[in-house]
Amino acid sequence: MSSPPPSAPSDESTSTAASRSGARLRAGLGLAVPGIVVVGGLAYVHLGDEGDVTDASATPADHESTKDAYLDGLRASPVGGDAPNVLLVYYDDVGYGDLGFMADTPIETPHLDALAEDGIVLTNFHAPSAVCTPSRAALLTGRLAPRAGVPDVLFPSDSPYAAINEAAGVTGLGQDEITMPEVLEAAGYATGMIGKWHLGDTAGSLPNDFGFDTFLGSLYSNDMSPFQIYQDEEVLLETVDQTGLDALYTDEAVAFIGDAADSDDPFFLYFAHNFPHEPLFSAEENEGRSAAGAYGDVVEGLDDGIGRIVDELEATGQLDTTIIMVTSDNGPWYQGDAGDHRGRKGEVYEGGMLVPFLVHWPDGLDGGRTLDAMAMGTDILPTLMDWLDIAAPVDRALDGVSMAPLLAGDSERVGEHYYFYASERLLAVSDGRYKYYAQQPYVDVASGSSDVSVTQQGPWLFDLEADPSESYDVIDRHPEVAAALAAELERRDAEMEMNPRGWR
Repeated sequence: MSSPPPSAPSDESTSTAASRSGARLRAGLGLAVPGIVVVGGLAYVHLGDEGDVTDASATPADHESTKDAYLDGLRASPVGGDAPNVLLVYYDDVGYGDLGFMADTPIETPHLDALAEDGIVLTNFHAPSAVCTPSRAALLTGRLAPRAGVPDVLFPSDSPYAAINEAAGVTGLGQDEITMPEVLEAAGYATGMIGKWHLGDTAGSLPNDFGFDTFLGSLYSNDMSPFQIYQDEEVLLETVDQTGLDALYTDEAVAFIGDAADSDDPFFLYFAHNFPHEPLFSAEENEGRSAAGAYGDVVEGLDDGIGRIVDELEATGQLDTTIIMVTSDNGPWYQGDAGDHRGRKGEVYEGGMLVPFLVHWPDGLDGGRTLDAMAMGTDILPTLMDWLDIAAPVDRALDGVSMAPLLAGDSERVGEHYYFYASERLLAVSDGRYKYYAQQPYVDVASGSSDVSVTQQGPWLFDLEADPSESYDVIDRHPEVAAALAAELERRDAEMEMNPRGWR
């Protein structure tokens, strides 16, 4: 299956097929890329219990006001100059098995492997979604993508595909949401973003509108048009030679870290690289270097960039005091290794959701460990709040759970349940060992054919401990487990129907 041209939507556009809106459904199916598994759709996972959620009548304006008050409260008590720096690396479409510290792979990633060896690796870490926009919304807010009001993939506002978003009434992340950079900026951090935003391109939904002091990068995926590079809110590059994109981003990251060394404030850098999302581009000197083909060339180039960034942290005396987290926004697309798990990008199976994860923080965590407890991208914001002793906002549900006790060795798990969504539709629930799928459409595509067969399949129950590839339905062996998870799915649906935004 070939990659679409730059002006066409990626496989993420088919996520709209799972939406509850009839307009979304018709638009999504009309523009779907042939052969994509619609049932996977645009998905995210929720982990943990968010407590009582009651104030469904509150308006976005109400929560913009409470947001301002919350951030003002953080500004009144900044964390101080001895707080750790935070470097969050968020690759685009890196698969579970694409990095050396996660799997036996032909792709060589010595710099990432060295961080992992001295840090902590989580082998059961889920992206918040199986596609881009909701993954990033959930990561930055700590909230389920429908709670954050951005359940579907966004397209450039001047693209013909923007009609999909307009039909749904969602064109960007709303100002009523509280994001990671806003929390950290209010707490006294210098904040910067490099790379892919993909949460809107109009006033009020741009990176600088959500707490980033500086931004260098793109507003969308590298297969969308127009693909431009912005410096804050101005276009820096109208035409982008993507063979030089990695060097541009890495140079900017090194410069940001160097400047931060001269400041009394800690820094937060969100390094959200566009690669290795297709189409694939690598610098001329990297072409042909990897045994994993062009995809491997790109990933090995990314690893070189991490080496340069770590070298700068070490040279400026900031490595031990910097929390480095490395992960991916979803599973691999046309190329890449899903780690022998069922499914790929765009699907709520484990192959679309499980991603690499490492955390490296010499001053705060004992390294050299590998943990297999479940965790997810929405847990990152609550974890940082926990480490920095920052109170969570009280007017909204945060769906993530702090990983701090797990990473400190004080707990063996993070939360109780995972909820797997396609757009606004809950498809599956997991208790950590078992994963229950409600009956839903299943798309069958034969190789070499554009014919698509859709049937209703399920319910299914998979034992992820015995069968991590989700190959064997065991619902008849464990009917009581299936019943309990089905009840949890119904409970969650009822809660979201009553108060989809999670206002309190």
